Amino acid sequence: MGNILFEQVTLKFAGMARPAVDQVTCEIQSGELVVILGPSGCGKTTLLKMVNRLYEPTKGRITMAGQNIKALRPTTLRQKIGYVIQQSGLFPHMTVANNVAVVPKLLKWPMQKIQARVDELLDLVKLPPADYRDRYPAQLSGGQQQRVGIARALAGNPDYMLMDEPFGAIDAITRNALQAEILRLHQQLKKTILFVSHDVDEALRLGDRIIVMNAGRIVQFDTPFKLLTQPADPFVHQLLGADDMVRQLGQVPVDAALMPLPAPFQPGQHPVVEADANLRDALSIILKTGAPELTVVRQGEPVGRLTLDHIRTCAREHNH
Repeated sequence: MGNILFEQVTLKFAGMARPAVDQVTCEIQSGELVVILGPSGCGKTTLLKMVNRLYEPTKGRITMAGQNIKALRPTTLRQKIGYVIQQSGLFPHMTVANNVAVVPKLLKWPMQKIQARVDELLDLVKLPPADYRDRYPAQLSGGQQQRVGIARALAGNPDYMLMDEPFGAIDAITRNALQAEILRLHQQLKKTILFVSHDVDEALRLGDRIIVMNAGRIVQFDTPFKLLTQPADPFVHQLLGADDMVRQLGQVPVDAALMPLPAPFQPGQHPVVEADANLRDALSIILKTGAPELTVVRQGEPVGRLTLDHIRTCAREHNH
């Protein structure tokens, strides 16, 4: 089990009036992608940095897979954890291949295994090894550097990934592509990921669940849909823009709203939408094409249909 458990974790920096993190208790399940969301100074990065012992809690304890992390040497602990920060943190004097190989070399893997792992990971993050292996960070765009940073974090095959606003400094188009990449990698590799963000749409898109923090405390820890439809207090309501109907539609999967296909069904009459897309995507296709309805497909096979009226009804139901 790769779960992370925080028990009454508090951290008060010397000279500060109140704790940066205040009595946090929560559990991140094995294989879950949890986003820590909140305004600047709410304690989200501090909470993250206690997991790899860059900070030590003043009180409380953190366990990983049932083991108190205090019992491990920091270097041993950090070898189990991939860490990705905002500026990719690559070593500028090292090639891409050598950057990715840092942890495997520390773990004293044989050279052949290291080279194979580097190539496998560059392929995984969509940077063909033949083209990128021998480049230096300065020869890469910001988005490519971040991909190398992700590959490096995965190199030792850690069970856990900590990501501290990894896409915060990147333009919107590249950020979108990298978010899609993280979702794909998470589905494929099933790592336990803690991801810090101050961007609400990013949190809603990525998180299986989201921890909302304010002034060092957890205000609500829930699924994106629950946070939007049942915010715990006015702070969460305002932070998430819980009145934003379009944002809510982004949290409802198409297959929760589809209607049966008409009989007889004629394929090719209407635009299609994937069953695992969300109602915001479906609405966008209807508005773009002006089509009265969409055919819902799963793996290319028609499984149902969706109309604008149905999306409306669904939005109303989910809002009550």
